Amino acid sequence: MKNKSKRKNVDFKQFKTMFILRTIVITFVAVFGLYFLYVFVVKGHFSEWVVGIIQRIFGMDYESALDSYDYAIRRNENLIILFTIAVVFFLSLFSCVIRFTKYFNEIHKGIDSLANGNAEEISMSAELFPMERKLNTVKNTIEKQKNDIIETEQRKNDLIMYLAHDLKTPLASVIGYLNLLKDEGQISEEVRQKYLSVSLEKAERLEELINEFFEISRFNLSNITLQYSRINLTRLLEQLIFEFKPMLDEKNNLCRLEIENDVMMQCDADKIQRVFDNLLRNAVIYSYNDTEICIHASCQEDMLILKFLNRGDTIPEEKLERIFEQFYRLDSSRGTRSGGAGLGLAIAKQIVELHGGTISAKSEDEITEFMVTLPLTVGKS
Repeated sequence: MKNKSKRKNVDFKQFKTMFILRTIVITFVAVFGLYFLYVFVVKGHFSEWVVGIIQRIFGMDYESALDSYDYAIRRNENLIILFTIAVVFFLSLFSCVIRFTKYFNEIHKGIDSLANGNAEEISMSAELFPMERKLNTVKNTIEKQKNDIIETEQRKNDLIMYLAHDLKTPLASVIGYLNLLKDEGQISEEVRQKYLSVSLEKAERLEELINEFFEISRFNLSNITLQYSRINLTRLLEQLIFEFKPMLDEKNNLCRLEIENDVMMQCDADKIQRVFDNLLRNAVIYSYNDTEICIHASCQEDMLILKFLNRGDTIPEEKLERIFEQFYRLDSSRGTRSGGAGLGLAIAKQIVELHGGTISAKSEDEITEFMVTLPLTVGKS
């Protein structure tokens, strides 16, 4: 098996330079080697053996054979030298072509492996380690994106199936109670009001579910664009808490706002309100009854730091890492009132990042905190 630690020290640019220099050195050594061999043959004792062969073949005496040998060598000396150089050059060139052809074949196989989506890691020669590393990085990135797309699509399909199933229950209730009101001629006012109240509650749940379907379409088919305006953040949060009062009263929760008076910022008011709405709704849904939810805001230089804190079940680390993924639901059970599309936090994260801010979450000792940082002025981040 190849030693990866040693291969990491190989630089492809250095390899090319060294390969060319090595080829040149080998060529020169070969040329001079053959030249010295030629001198040895012509001038050395080896020439005596050649002259003897000429004598036996052509039946010449020694002097005539030596003269013929010297004449033939001198006459063709330049041609012999050029032929020797040509042979060495073409042998070196052939060696280079073979070597680089091998590398191109390895790269070609690596690209084929990448295109075919083979599971095995791409492996190449030590000299091609940087190329191998890049191809494997691309391979792993493509594989991760593919898995993310499959997982997201599966979650989306599961969610749509769940929502479609959930539509049946409130719809059946609405139809059932309306039929009772229609068919029963004699009915007390108290029962009538009860039937109407249940029908209204189920109809409102139907509206929530239908809105979730629209939310999925908007999240995937449109790009969020921002329309900046200067807003009073303090008043916006106060109004938001007031709107959540019925939901807070239902669990006997309180919401405490800690912020300076008249904090001003530039943002897309509707979309920032949507972020805060999602965070406060999330805090109310997952908080214990009879507890306090705190919204704390502070300014540091040109940045706003906003924290939403609630007391509830501690969120496991593995869920906390995925909490901002689209279609990911913290509570996998299909609660009648809390079953959402799993888009609120994902959309909140996108809106915050479009504003040049960040959003994060942590949960420990039954305290869950969402922290949002936003620039107070457009262009600040």
